Amino acid sequence: MNLRLPENNFMRYLTLVFLVGFLPVSIGSIGYMYTEGQSPAEITTLNVVGAPAGIVFIADPHLRESNINQTRKIIRQINDLHPSLVLIGGDFTYDDERNLSYQDVWSGIDAPVYAVLGNHDYRSGIDAPECWVKMLKDPKPPLQPGGYDAFRIHDDSADYAYADKIAGVLSKNGVRVLRNEYSETMIDGRKVVIVGVDDGWAGMANPPKVPEEVKNNSFIIYMVHEPSYRGDWDANLTLAGHTHGGQIIPAGSERVISAGLVTLSGKIDESGKITYISRGIGTSNLDITIRASPPEIVVINPPLHG
Repeated sequence: MNLRLPENNFMRYLTLVFLVGFLPVSIGSIGYMYTEGQSPAEITTLNVVGAPAGIVFIADPHLRESNINQTRKIIRQINDLHPSLVLIGGDFTYDDERNLSYQDVWSGIDAPVYAVLGNHDYRSGIDAPECWVKMLKDPKPPLQPGGYDAFRIHDDSADYAYADKIAGVLSKNGVRVLRNEYSETMIDGRKVVIVGVDDGWAGMANPPKVPEEVKNNSFIIYMVHEPSYRGDWDANLTLAGHTHGGQIIPAGSERVISAGLVTLSGKIDESGKITYISRGIGTSNLDITIRASPPEIVVINPPLHG
């Protein structure tokens, strides 16, 4: 997700008024959030019946100079878990990374890596006013398969050439980016089908049709960046990111949110269909490195030797 203050001074002022008026942050909270932005990632264990062991999920790295060393540490944490597969839920970039050299870091993962792109990878919805507009247009999930056309947000904000460039650089560094397509792999003799849904805020979400013969006797994982674009799929598990677990919401607010109408992170069970929303591993881009919740590595059915 991430919010970048707009260049226009008037809009910057309005954004700051919103942040000050509706997201009050005490000095103690700022200290807490900065610490979380530099701390090791928390390991979340997600037990899913029928899933092969050792699948790792992260999201929202937002690579930049200020967090590249932190990302390297997180990759070492991931490798120490002996993953069978690593999945990344989009938003690889922070918008000052013009040559994409930080994306070389992913070649250090000691497992096959699959990913989807996020709104930042399309430069879509990255200014605060534009972000609020996108959020107001978000559909109510889960969406019905085949009904995505009605919820695509087509505007002038998406940079499709930039997204293509990112996908190409990721591929060179061992990351297979799934853009409305699926891939099959084997883990410990079990077939796993990974379905990647392209970014909803960029107007690119168009889930592929997975043939019945591919789905048979398979563990099916869907990845989508924005959780509001998750669908009523024939899936064993859906993984999403985007929210950062609240990111700039002050420490202690998580209980209030969890009792309300919005799910910012964690497990959602919708009539037996499981979605997990990651808090992500990246930090804010409000010109300071902050988080309101710890960065997160999700491990699905951890292996015994992990």
